[in-house]
Amino acid sequence: MPKTDAEKKEKKQFRGQYDDEEVLYVFRKHPVIMRKGLIFFMLAILLGTVPSFIKPEFSYLYGGLAAGFLLGVVLIFPSWIYWYFTVYITTDQRFIQQVQKGFFKKSYSDIALKHVQSLNYEVYGMQETLLGYGSIMIQTYLGDIVIHDVHHPDKIVDAMFVILREHGAVLSDIDNDADIASRSNR
Repeated sequence: MPKTDAEKKEKKQFRGQYDDEEVLYVFRKHPVIMRKGLIFFMLAILLGTVPSFIKPEFSYLYGGLAAGFLLGVVLIFPSWIYWYFTVYITTDQRFIQQVQKGFFKKSYSDIALKHVQSLNYEVYGMQETLLGYGSIMIQTYLGDIVIHDVHHPDKIVDAMFVILREHGAVLSDIDNDADIASRSNR
C-alpha cells in the first residue's frame, strides 16, 4: 500500500533524506566546544557590574547585569550555532557529516556505508578523560574523516560498528581480524 505524503514527511528527519532511507544514529560534538563562548559570556556579565562601581545603586547594578547578560548571549550565540547545527547522521545507507562554520558557511559530507573501512577513537589527555570526550577516526576508500570533541566516542564507535555489520558494509576483513584476535586470546 503506497504511503501518503503525510506519512512520508513524518518519516523524514533531515533535508536530503531519501524516501527509502532510515536514520539509525545521530550524534553531535560535546558541549565543551562552546567553552570560549561561555568564557566571553561570563566576562560580559562581570563587565556588567562595572556601572555599579561608578555609582553604587541597585538600579545601576541590576541594569548593568541585564546589559551584561544580553551582551553575553550575543557573544555565546556563535558558539551555540556551531555546536547545535553540527550534526553527524548515520542511516542505513550512508554516513552524513553536516558542519556549521559560522553563520554563513556550512560543509556537508556524504559517504556510503560500503566505503567505510575502519572506525577508531582516541581519548587523549586528562581533560578529555574527565569530561568524557575524544576524537573519532573513520577510514574510507576516499580518505579519512576525523571528528574531534565527540561525547563518549567509545559508545558512538560501538553503535556505528553494529550499524556497519547490519547494513551492508564490507566487514569481512574486520570479522577475520576479530576471529584471529579471539583465537590468539585463548
